[in-house]
Amino acid sequence: MLDERLVANLHVHALSRSEAHGGREPHVLFQASTIAALLEGAYEGDLTFSELAEHGDLGLGTLNGLDGEMIALDGRFYRAGVDGRVSEVSTAARTPFAVVVPFEAAVEVETAELDAALAGFPVCALRLDARFEWVRARSVPLQQPPYRPLAEVAAEQSEFEFRDVRGSLVGFQFPDYASGVEVVGRHLHFISDDRTRGGHVLGFSAREGLLQIDPAHDLHVELPPGVQLGEGHVDEAELARIEGGR
Repeated sequence: MLDERLVANLHVHALSRSEAHGGREPHVLFQASTIAALLEGAYEGDLTFSELAEHGDLGLGTLNGLDGEMIALDGRFYRAGVDGRVSEVSTAARTPFAVVVPFEAAVEVETAELDAALAGFPVCALRLDARFEWVRARSVPLQQPPYRPLAEVAAEQSEFEFRDVRGSLVGFQFPDYASGVEVVGRHLHFISDDRTRGGHVLGFSAREGLLQIDPAHDLHVELPPGVQLGEGHVDEAELARIEGGR
């Protein structure tokens, strides 16, 4: 059941693939599938990255088969593999889960401390460009059907650390009532300035940086076959362990 607060505060719209060609709208998030479906092993989506690019130039997600961590930045899509190395994603590749936005920062602040700066933005996209002392990240290996739940796959993830590196964190912040649709709290991916290293962020330390915030008021969710909005159970404690690598 979809939380009424999410519908009231974020204006959630469910779309079929045939409807998912509306173009870019400022401050409108576009999402392929739901986190609940991904947790249950729905690793095959019907949306190509060419189609995804119609809706945003900044975001994150993964590729079909759970093949690495996806980072979207400045209109280009990248994949971080299990060794932390980054390659560009083919426009014909498909995604089972992704979130993008045509990024337009409403707030810019010189800081690398996210907690205080993001406190007033329950739903937003963000970008932090900084010199990082370290970034701890992860990726997962390509999966083959029959697909296992994400919790089992994440137990086999590869973790790595980047030190003294300039790069960007990109991602989103969602409130607790987005549970089942999105990752509650912050979901961040990293990519280095030279576009050679990246992954799903488990932790980081940076002393300086430029934080840009794009508050969102709408969420459009494209639902692949077999996925329904508001269906599926999410164990938030388990998801927090997956997201945090614990």
